[in-house]
Amino acid sequence: MNLPMATTTTQLTTPGTGGRRASVERATKETRIAAAINLDGTGVYDIKTGIGFLDHMLEQLSRHSLIDITLRAEGDLHIDYHHTTEDAGIVLGECLSKALGDRKGIRRYGSATIPMDETLTEVALDASNRPYLIWKVEFTKPKLGTMDTELFKEWFQAFAQLGGLTLHVWNHYGENNHHIVESCFKGIARALRVAVEIDTRQTMAVPSTKGVL
Repeated sequence: MNLPMATTTTQLTTPGTGGRRASVERATKETRIAAAINLDGTGVYDIKTGIGFLDHMLEQLSRHSLIDITLRAEGDLHIDYHHTTEDAGIVLGECLSKALGDRKGIRRYGSATIPMDETLTEVALDASNRPYLIWKVEFTKPKLGTMDTELFKEWFQAFAQLGGLTLHVWNHYGENNHHIVESCFKGIARALRVAVEIDTRQTMAVPSTKGVL
């Protein structure tokens, strides 16, 4: 049965003009999601997924990467949060890959080590267009509020796959599950900020000896 939708999610934009921009819409029987990003933004966000904690994490992604993100999602939350979480990762990953284009001039690699109180998480990525996820993150509780903690891996997997990222996320230690998750999102944000930045020493070159990514 088709999912009933109350509002439109089309024609989203990010603030201002210029920059490397992209928008993507995805509609299935389970979710309807649209997003727009600007890689050269200032970290402005307008995000509504219907899942409060996911909104909070995607706002961290935007703010700390300086990527402007506008996103609207409607999904079958009466079942659970799985489809909406995964599809939000898919759409944002597609936006990222589309905005990167042929990936000329980017720094390509980025990494960050994020301390958050008692927690320390390391994130390293390669915008290689060869998706792969290494996820070394464990939680002590099955839920954060009403959200299943296992869904965070699903978001990272979808984002890496559709964004063309080789992505390693490693939580070294931590006790507070909120801190663990948030440090993962802040880590990928900071790593992305470096990786997608234009390298002024090679603005027209693809950062690979193969000549393509």
